[in-house]
Amino acid sequence: MVTILFVAICIIFMGLGLPDSVLNSAWPAIYAELNLPFSYANFITVLVSLGTVLSSLFAAKLIAKFGVGKVTFVSTLFSALCLFAFSFSNSMLFFCLLSIPLGLGAGAIDTALNNYTATNYSSLHMSLLHCFYGVGISISPFLMSFALGDDNNWRKGYVLVFIAMMVITLISFISLPLWKKVKSKQPEKDVPQKTLSIKQMFCMPAVRSSVITFFCSVGLEFTCGIWACTYLVNVKNLSEALASRYLTFYYAGITIGRLISGFVSKKLNVEKIVYGGYSIVLMALVLLFIPLPPIFKALSLFFVGFGNGPTFPNLIYLTPKNFGSDVSQSIIGLQMATCNLGILILPPVFGFLAQELSLNIFPIFLGLLYIFMVISTIIYSKQTYPLRKSLELKENKKL
Repeated sequence: MVTILFVAICIIFMGLGLPDSVLNSAWPAIYAELNLPFSYANFITVLVSLGTVLSSLFAAKLIAKFGVGKVTFVSTLFSALCLFAFSFSNSMLFFCLLSIPLGLGAGAIDTALNNYTATNYSSLHMSLLHCFYGVGISISPFLMSFALGDDNNWRKGYVLVFIAMMVITLISFISLPLWKKVKSKQPEKDVPQKTLSIKQMFCMPAVRSSVITFFCSVGLEFTCGIWACTYLVNVKNLSEALASRYLTFYYAGITIGRLISGFVSKKLNVEKIVYGGYSIVLMALVLLFIPLPPIFKALSLFFVGFGNGPTFPNLIYLTPKNFGSDVSQSIIGLQMATCNLGILILPPVFGFLAQELSLNIFPIFLGLLYIFMVISTIIYSKQTYPLRKSLELKENKKL
């Protein structure tokens, strides 16, 4: 029963990735058709992120009242309907109006399933969960590339993604009874949650450094994902369809990186996996800086995703271990909100800078985010080591 539920959770989490990359691959065709400046993608990204931040901060209360299963089902259905409505968009205003409810759905799913997996499953399961997110985020540009091949028909691409999302919504609905059955069979894992205020959490130094790490890591991930296509089209002179296929390399890198890190977690601790990934990102960024044929850009994008992909799930998995499972729902909600602030702020900042300066600053911007990410991770690791040992000591005394 527990395994069947986890499979359902992974499929639902795959649906979380579908909306996150569809705009990225479709945007070159959208702004050309609607005669918009390419930087207008910033407004859509900002509004989606605002919705996600809001739902992440209130997710702990919603989950406490309605339960993880119901919250994820309603949120998944909400996201699917928004994707379908996007296919009818004929103005920037319509895109903006739909962006907020799309973000509201995503934030609740993200917070609920991350905390549930971190407190009820192993680090391998957490990596597999985010591997499925990588599958979802890879499917959208793949489907969109086929639609764009038919006279840049991005609307057809949105419909294809909507159909995939509705299948996942159906699975989410069918799985609703499993949540109660698993809960009744695992009462020992049903830890009462303490709801912490934002002020209480920010008084904890380790929480502050963790949110900086998440801010930079997810900001790097989404800045790369959102703008790589536009960079390849405008700077490297690739076609929209080919650039969309190259973007698939990036998301495939995220997926494969998370999959491998899950199995490696049986041999290495989480910190070693994270720092190993950082080394790969450094190599990929150097490759992105060097003027090479376009195919090498696809390779560098793959390794940026491959190296940075394991960061998020592994650090999320550590949250209950570092702070305690009784407060992890609140802290993970804050971490999710911070992640979405990174998506809210950093890709738009790059978009405006690129509009004013040049899209050639793309690898430089990613490099700066990488530096801050590494520094904050080192600080976070040093601060949480004694916290984790203290919690482990308390658990051993209970046993």
